[in-house]
Amino acid sequence: MNGTYDLFYRLVARIPLGRVATYGQIADLAGKPGRARQVGYALAHVPAEVDLPWHRVINAMGKVSPRRSSAFHHMQRAMLEAEGVRFDGDRIDMKRHLWRPRK
Repeated sequence: MNGTYDLFYRLVARIPLGRVATYGQIADLAGKPGRARQVGYALAHVPAEVDLPWHRVINAMGKVSPRRSSAFHHMQRAMLEAEGVRFDGDRIDMKRHLWRPRK
């Protein structure tokens, strides 16, 4: 596995049930500020054998990012709602659900 991707995966694995993190937040926590897109690429290439709560990572606007070539964003929203994450329209209540890890 790519070392940077592995770091992203370890951080995403820490996001608790009912919480979300942004792509940029994961990049910042990994010491890679400005690399939110790289987090997205990493999550798009998670190896099948890695059990990861990828669905808990959302965009900076507090939304599930739509996918052009699939309907995974519908599944992602359903998975988040099943964990108790509340949406106001298409946005997540970030005050309530944003993950704030201890340093």
